[in-house]
Amino acid sequence: MQYRTLGRSGLKVSALTMGTFSFGGEGDFSMVARQGVKEAQRLVDVCIDGGINVFDTSNMYSLGRSEEILGEVLDGRRDQVLISSKARMRIGGGPNDEGVSRYHLIRECERSLKRLRTDHIDIYFMHAWDGLTPLEETLSALDTLVRQGKVRYTGCSNYSGWHIMKALHVAELRNYPRFVTQQIHYTLEAREAEYELLPISVDQGLGVMVWSPLAAGLLSGAFGRDRSPQSSRQAAGWSEPPIRDRERLWAIVDVLDAIARERDATAAQIALAWTLSRPAIASLVVGGLTEQHFKDNIAATEIALAPGELDRLNHVSRLAYIYPYWHQHNFARERFSDGDWALHADFENLGKV
Repeated sequence: MQYRTLGRSGLKVSALTMGTFSFGGEGDFSMVARQGVKEAQRLVDVCIDGGINVFDTSNMYSLGRSEEILGEVLDGRRDQVLISSKARMRIGGGPNDEGVSRYHLIRECERSLKRLRTDHIDIYFMHAWDGLTPLEETLSALDTLVRQGKVRYTGCSNYSGWHIMKALHVAELRNYPRFVTQQIHYTLEAREAEYELLPISVDQGLGVMVWSPLAAGLLSGAFGRDRSPQSSRQAAGWSEPPIRDRERLWAIVDVLDAIARERDATAAQIALAWTLSRPAIASLVVGGLTEQHFKDNIAATEIALAPGELDRLNHVSRLAYIYPYWHQHNFARERFSDGDWALHADFENLGKV
Protein backbone atom coordinates (compact mmCIF):
# COMPACT_ATOMS: atom_id res chain seq x y z
CA MET A 1 0.00 0.00 0.00
CA GLN A 2 1.16 3.50 -0.81
CA TYR A 3 0.88 6.24 1.82
CA ARG A 4 0.61 9.84 0.72
CA THR A 5 0.79 13.10 2.63
CA LEU A 6 -2.61 14.78 2.87
CA GLY A 7 -2.10 18.23 1.36
CA ARG A 8 0.14 20.52 3.41
CA SER A 9 -0.52 18.58 6.61
CA GLY A 10 1.82 16.01 8.08
CA LEU A 11 -0.85 13.31 7.97
CA LYS A 12 -0.13 10.16 5.99
CA VAL A 13 -3.13 8.50 4.36
CA SER A 14 -3.33 5.27 2.40
CA ALA A 15 -3.79 5.65 -1.36
CA LEU A 16 -7.15 3.93 -0.92
CA THR A 17 -9.74 4.81 1.70
CA MET A 18 -12.53 2.41 2.63
CA GLY A 19 -15.91 3.97 1.98
CA THR A 20 -18.74 2.87 4.26
CA PHE A 21 -21.57 4.26 2.14
CA SER A 22 -23.07 0.77 2.00
CA PHE A 23 -23.12 0.14 5.77
CA GLY A 24 -26.65 0.02 7.10
CA GLY A 25 -28.71 0.20 3.93
CA GLU A 26 -31.43 2.44 5.38
CA GLY A 27 -33.80 4.30 3.03
CA ASP A 28 -32.40 5.08 -0.41
CA PHE A 29 -29.05 3.58 0.62
CA SER A 30 -30.63 0.15 0.28
CA MET A 31 -30.13 0.56 -3.49
CA VAL A 32 -26.40 0.18 -2.82
CA ALA A 33 -26.29 -2.53 -0.14
CA ARG A 34 -27.52 -3.49 3.32
CA GLN A 35 -24.26 -4.40 5.03
CA GLY A 36 -24.65 -5.15 8.73
CA VAL A 37 -22.06 -5.49 11.48
CA LYS A 38 -20.83 -9.01 10.61
CA GLU A 39 -20.40 -8.27 6.92
CA ALA A 40 -18.80 -4.89 7.66
CA GLN A 41 -16.40 -6.60 10.07
CA ARG A 42 -15.13 -8.94 7.34
CA LEU A 43 -14.67 -6.12 4.84
CA VAL A 44 -12.93 -3.83 7.33
CA ASP A 45 -10.56 -6.66 8.26
CA VAL A 46 -9.65 -7.13 4.59
CA CYS A 47 -8.96 -3.42 4.22
CA ILE A 48 -6.82 -3.17 7.35
CA ASP A 49 -4.88 -6.29 6.31
CA GLY A 50 -4.33 -4.63 2.90
CA GLY A 51 -2.84 -1.51 4.48
CA ILE A 52 -5.81 0.85 4.28
CA ASN A 53 -5.69 3.27 7.22
CA VAL A 54 -8.60 5.64 6.43
CA PHE A 55 -12.31 4.84 6.83
CA ASP A 56 -14.79 7.32 5.42
CA THR A 57 -18.37 7.83 6.54
CA SER A 58 -20.96 10.58 7.06
CA ASN A 59 -23.65 11.49 9.53
CA MET A 60 -26.27 11.10 6.79
CA TYR A 61 -25.28 7.68 5.44
CA SER A 62 -28.28 5.56 6.40
CA LEU A 63 -29.15 8.39 8.83
CA GLY A 64 -26.20 7.63 11.09
CA ARG A 65 -26.34 3.84 10.93
CA SER A 66 -23.12 3.75 8.86
CA GLU A 67 -21.27 5.57 11.65
CA GLU A 68 -22.75 3.23 14.27
CA ILE A 69 -21.62 0.13 12.41
CA LEU A 70 -18.16 1.53 11.73
CA GLY A 71 -17.79 2.51 15.38
CA GLU A 72 -18.73 -0.98 16.53
CA VAL A 73 -16.43 -2.69 14.02
CA LEU A 74 -13.45 -0.50 14.92
CA ASP A 75 -13.98 -0.79 18.67
CA GLY A 76 -10.70 -1.79 20.28
CA ARG A 77 -8.52 -0.75 17.35
CA ARG A 78 -9.54 2.87 16.86
CA ASP A 79 -5.97 4.09 17.44
CA GLN A 80 -4.73 2.07 14.46
CA VAL A 81 -6.80 3.95 11.87
CA LEU A 82 -8.10 7.33 10.74
CA ILE A 83 -11.79 8.16 10.48
CA SER A 84 -13.25 10.82 8.21
CA SER A 85 -16.85 11.91 8.52
CA LYS A 86 -19.03 14.72 7.22
CA ALA A 87 -21.86 17.06 8.05
CA ARG A 88 -24.10 19.42 6.07
CA MET A 89 -26.86 17.32 4.50
CA ARG A 90 -30.41 17.25 5.89
CA ILE A 91 -30.79 14.67 8.64
CA GLY A 92 -34.23 15.59 10.01
CA GLY A 93 -37.32 17.68 9.44
CA GLY A 94 -36.41 20.73 11.53
CA PRO A 95 -35.23 24.11 10.19
CA ASN A 96 -31.74 23.59 11.66
CA ASP A 97 -31.36 19.96 10.60
CA GLU A 98 -29.10 20.85 7.67
CA GLY A 99 -26.34 23.28 6.76
CA VAL A 100 -23.03 24.25 8.33
CA SER A 101 -24.16 26.72 10.96
CA ARG A 102 -22.41 26.68 14.33
CA TYR A 103 -25.52 25.08 15.84
CA HIS A 104 -25.72 22.29 13.30
CA LEU A 105 -22.00 21.51 13.03
CA ILE A 106 -21.27 21.27 16.73
CA ARG A 107 -24.42 19.25 17.40
CA GLU A 108 -23.76 16.84 14.53
CA CYS A 109 -20.08 16.41 15.38
CA GLU A 110 -20.99 15.43 18.93
CA ARG A 111 -23.65 13.00 17.67
CA SER A 112 -21.14 11.47 15.23
CA LEU A 113 -18.59 11.01 18.01
CA LYS A 114 -21.11 9.01 20.05
CA ARG A 115 -22.07 6.83 17.11
CA LEU A 116 -18.44 6.25 16.19
CA ARG A 117 -17.48 5.43 19.81
CA THR A 118 -14.54 7.82 19.68
CA ASP A 119 -13.46 11.11 21.18
CA HIS A 120 -12.29 12.65 17.91
CA ILE A 121 -12.80 12.64 14.14
CA ASP A 122 -9.53 12.73 12.22
CA ILE A 123 -10.84 14.47 9.08
CA TYR A 124 -14.13 16.37 9.24
CA PHE A 125 -15.62 17.37 5.88
CA MET A 126 -18.20 19.99 5.06
CA HIS A 127 -20.25 17.64 2.89
CA ALA A 128 -21.53 20.32 0.51
CA TRP A 129 -21.67 24.08 0.09
CA ASP A 130 -24.03 26.13 2.26
CA GLY A 131 -24.49 29.56 0.71
CA LEU A 132 -26.76 30.79 3.51
CA THR A 133 -24.28 30.40 6.37
CA PRO A 134 -21.39 32.91 6.47
CA LEU A 135 -18.03 31.20 6.10
CA GLU A 136 -16.86 33.08 9.17
CA GLU A 137 -19.47 31.20 11.23
CA THR A 138 -18.65 27.79 9.74
CA LEU A 139 -14.90 28.17 10.13
CA SER A 140 -15.29 29.56 13.64
CA ALA A 141 -17.32 26.49 14.62
CA LEU A 142 -14.65 24.22 13.14
CA ASP A 143 -12.02 26.18 15.06
CA THR A 144 -13.97 25.46 18.26
CA LEU A 145 -14.12 21.74 17.47
CA VAL A 146 -10.39 21.62 16.70
CA ARG A 147 -9.51 23.49 19.89
CA GLN A 148 -11.69 21.09 21.89
CA GLY A 149 -9.81 18.14 20.37
CA LYS A 150 -12.94 16.73 18.73
CA VAL A 151 -11.61 17.26 15.20
CA ARG A 152 -8.02 16.92 13.99
CA TYR A 153 -8.21 18.18 10.36
CA THR A 154 -10.89 19.88 8.31
CA GLY A 155 -11.89 19.65 4.67
CA CYS A 156 -14.61 20.47 2.19
CA SER A 157 -16.49 18.35 -0.31
CA ASN A 158 -18.32 19.19 -3.52
CA TYR A 159 -17.33 22.87 -3.42
CA SER A 160 -16.73 24.90 -6.55
CA GLY A 161 -13.45 26.70 -7.12
CA TRP A 162 -14.55 30.08 -5.82
CA HIS A 163 -16.10 28.48 -2.74
CA ILE A 164 -12.77 26.90 -1.84
CA MET A 165 -10.72 30.03 -2.46
CA LYS A 166 -13.13 32.15 -0.40
CA ALA A 167 -12.96 29.64 2.46
CA LEU A 168 -9.15 29.60 2.38
CA HIS A 169 -9.08 33.40 2.35
CA VAL A 170 -11.43 33.70 5.34
CA ALA A 171 -9.43 31.09 7.25
CA GLU A 172 -6.20 33.00 6.67
CA LEU A 173 -7.81 36.35 7.49
CA ARG A 174 -9.32 35.14 10.78
CA ASN A 175 -6.57 32.66 11.71
CA TYR A 176 -8.97 29.71 11.62
CA PRO A 177 -7.91 26.15 10.71
CA ARG A 178 -7.35 25.88 7.00
CA PHE A 179 -8.89 23.10 4.93
CA VAL A 180 -6.17 20.53 4.20
CA THR A 181 -8.25 18.41 1.83
CA GLN A 182 -11.24 18.33 -0.44
CA GLN A 183 -13.27 15.25 -1.32
CA ILE A 184 -14.57 15.36 -4.89
CA HIS A 185 -15.98 13.22 -7.66
CA TYR A 186 -13.29 12.67 -10.28
CA THR A 187 -12.95 9.82 -12.78
CA LEU A 188 -11.93 9.14 -16.36
CA GLU A 189 -15.56 9.77 -17.25
CA ALA A 190 -15.96 12.88 -15.06
CA ARG A 191 -12.87 15.05 -15.47
CA GLU A 192 -14.48 18.46 -14.88
CA ALA A 193 -12.48 18.86 -11.67
CA GLU A 194 -9.44 19.51 -13.86
CA TYR A 195 -10.76 22.94 -14.85
CA GLU A 196 -10.48 24.44 -11.35
CA LEU A 197 -10.47 21.97 -8.46
CA LEU A 198 -7.24 20.11 -9.24
CA PRO A 199 -5.30 23.30 -10.13
CA ILE A 200 -6.48 24.87 -6.85
CA SER A 201 -5.41 21.74 -4.98
CA VAL A 202 -1.91 21.84 -6.47
CA ASP A 203 -1.54 25.59 -5.95
CA GLN A 204 -3.05 25.77 -2.46
CA GLY A 205 -1.79 22.47 -1.08
CA LEU A 206 -5.07 20.58 -0.70
CA GLY A 207 -4.86 16.81 -0.73
CA VAL A 208 -7.62 15.41 -2.94
CA MET A 209 -9.73 12.49 -1.80
CA VAL A 210 -11.96 11.11 -4.56
CA TRP A 211 -15.42 9.72 -3.95
CA SER A 212 -16.87 7.08 -6.29
CA PRO A 213 -13.66 6.79 -8.35
CA LEU A 214 -15.25 3.99 -10.41
CA ALA A 215 -18.34 6.09 -11.21
CA ALA A 216 -20.63 3.93 -9.07
CA GLY A 217 -19.28 0.82 -10.80
CA LEU A 218 -19.65 2.05 -14.38
CA LEU A 219 -15.86 1.89 -14.83
CA SER A 220 -15.47 -1.41 -12.98
CA GLY A 221 -15.63 -3.63 -16.05
CA ALA A 222 -19.09 -4.91 -15.12
CA PHE A 223 -20.77 -2.43 -17.47
CA GLY A 224 -20.43 -1.96 -21.22
CA ARG A 225 -22.42 -1.35 -24.38
CA ASP A 226 -23.87 -4.84 -24.16
CA ARG A 227 -23.72 -5.54 -20.44
CA SER A 228 -25.49 -4.04 -17.43
CA PRO A 229 -25.84 -6.09 -14.24
CA GLN A 230 -29.42 -6.42 -13.05
CA SER A 231 -28.18 -6.44 -9.45
CA SER A 232 -26.52 -3.02 -9.77
CA ARG A 233 -27.56 0.15 -8.00
CA GLN A 234 -28.33 1.69 -11.39
CA ALA A 235 -30.88 -1.06 -12.03
CA ALA A 236 -32.40 -0.24 -8.65
CA GLY A 237 -32.82 3.40 -9.65
CA TRP A 238 -29.61 5.06 -8.39
CA SER A 239 -28.89 8.14 -10.51
CA GLU A 240 -25.37 9.24 -9.50
CA PRO A 241 -23.17 10.09 -11.24
CA PRO A 242 -25.12 11.59 -14.14
CA ILE A 243 -23.77 10.44 -17.51
CA ARG A 244 -24.11 13.15 -20.17
CA ASP A 245 -22.63 11.20 -23.06
CA ARG A 246 -23.15 7.43 -23.05
CA GLU A 247 -21.11 6.85 -26.20
CA ARG A 248 -18.11 8.61 -24.62
CA LEU A 249 -18.52 6.45 -21.50
CA TRP A 250 -18.47 3.22 -23.52
CA ALA A 251 -15.47 4.44 -25.54
CA ILE A 252 -13.61 4.95 -22.26
CA VAL A 253 -14.69 1.50 -21.07
CA ASP A 254 -13.43 -0.03 -24.34
CA VAL A 255 -9.94 1.40 -23.71
CA LEU A 256 -10.00 0.31 -20.07
CA ASP A 257 -10.96 -3.21 -21.13
CA ALA A 258 -8.21 -3.31 -23.75
CA ILE A 259 -5.46 -2.15 -21.39
CA ALA A 260 -6.75 -4.50 -18.67
CA ARG A 261 -6.45 -7.48 -21.06
CA GLU A 262 -2.94 -6.46 -22.03
CA ARG A 263 -1.98 -6.07 -18.38
CA ASP A 264 -3.77 -9.18 -17.10
CA ALA A 265 -5.59 -6.82 -14.75
CA THR A 266 -9.17 -5.63 -14.33
CA ALA A 267 -10.76 -2.54 -15.83
CA ALA A 268 -11.37 -1.28 -12.29
CA GLN A 269 -7.67 -1.57 -11.45
CA ILE A 270 -6.67 0.38 -14.56
CA ALA A 271 -9.24 3.10 -13.84
CA LEU A 272 -8.03 3.46 -10.25
CA ALA A 273 -4.36 3.46 -11.32
CA TRP A 274 -5.09 6.30 -13.77
CA THR A 275 -6.77 8.39 -11.08
CA LEU A 276 -3.92 7.77 -8.64
CA SER A 277 -1.52 9.14 -11.27
CA ARG A 278 -3.24 12.53 -11.41
CA PRO A 279 -1.99 15.72 -9.69
CA ALA A 280 -2.74 16.32 -5.98
CA ILE A 281 -4.52 12.98 -5.50
CA ALA A 282 -4.05 11.67 -1.96
CA SER A 283 -6.59 8.86 -1.63
CA LEU A 284 -9.46 7.21 -3.49
CA VAL A 285 -12.55 6.34 -1.47
CA VAL A 286 -13.57 2.88 -2.65
CA GLY A 287 -16.56 0.79 -1.68
CA GLY A 288 -17.23 -2.87 -2.26
CA LEU A 289 -19.83 -5.57 -1.85
CA THR A 290 -17.40 -8.44 -1.38
CA GLU A 291 -13.96 -9.11 0.06
CA GLN A 292 -12.67 -9.74 -3.46
CA HIS A 293 -13.79 -6.28 -4.59
CA PHE A 294 -11.56 -4.70 -1.96
CA LYS A 295 -8.64 -7.07 -2.61
CA ASP A 296 -8.78 -6.23 -6.34
CA ASN A 297 -8.95 -2.52 -5.62
CA ILE A 298 -6.01 -2.69 -3.22
CA ALA A 299 -3.97 -4.40 -5.95
CA ALA A 300 -4.51 -1.34 -8.17
CA THR A 301 -2.09 0.63 -5.99
CA GLU A 302 0.74 -1.54 -7.33
CA ILE A 303 0.01 -0.70 -10.98
CA ALA A 304 2.08 2.04 -12.63
CA LEU A 305 0.67 2.84 -16.06
CA ALA A 306 3.15 3.42 -18.87
CA PRO A 307 3.18 6.78 -20.72
CA GLY A 308 1.58 5.18 -23.77
CA GLU A 309 -1.22 3.73 -21.68
CA LEU A 310 -1.84 7.09 -20.01
CA ASP A 311 -1.93 8.75 -23.44
CA ARG A 312 -4.59 6.31 -24.65
CA LEU A 313 -6.75 6.92 -21.58
CA ASN A 314 -6.27 10.67 -21.70
CA HIS A 315 -7.09 10.83 -25.40
CA VAL A 316 -10.39 8.96 -25.13
CA SER A 317 -11.54 10.92 -22.06
CA ARG A 318 -10.03 14.38 -22.60
CA LEU A 319 -12.10 17.42 -21.69
CA ALA A 320 -13.29 20.07 -24.09
CA TYR A 321 -10.76 22.92 -24.12
CA ILE A 322 -13.16 25.66 -23.03
CA TYR A 323 -12.46 29.37 -22.55
CA PRO A 324 -10.34 30.80 -20.97
CA TYR A 325 -8.14 27.70 -21.10
CA TRP A 326 -7.66 27.54 -24.88
CA HIS A 327 -6.64 31.21 -24.78
CA GLN A 328 -4.18 30.52 -21.96
CA HIS A 329 -2.79 27.60 -23.97
CA ASN A 330 -2.16 29.87 -26.95
CA PHE A 331 -0.72 32.88 -25.15
CA ALA A 332 0.27 32.12 -21.55
CA ARG A 333 1.73 28.62 -21.32
CA GLU A 334 5.36 29.74 -21.25
CA ARG A 335 4.60 31.18 -17.81
CA PHE A 336 2.37 28.40 -16.41
CA SER A 337 2.69 27.34 -12.77
CA ASP A 338 2.40 23.78 -11.50
CA GLY A 339 -1.24 24.54 -10.77
CA ASP A 340 -1.86 25.53 -14.39
CA TRP A 341 -0.24 22.36 -15.67
CA ALA A 342 -2.69 20.25 -13.61
CA LEU A 343 -5.14 21.02 -16.42
CA HIS A 344 -2.98 21.96 -19.38
CA ALA A 345 -0.48 19.09 -19.38
CA ASP A 346 -2.85 16.87 -21.34
CA PHE A 347 -3.13 19.54 -24.07
CA GLU A 348 0.54 20.52 -24.23
CA ASN A 349 1.26 18.92 -27.62
CA LEU A 350 -1.77 20.23 -29.47
CA GLY A 351 -0.07 23.28 -30.91
CA LYS A 352 -2.14 26.42 -31.24
CA VAL A 353 -5.85 25.77 -30.73
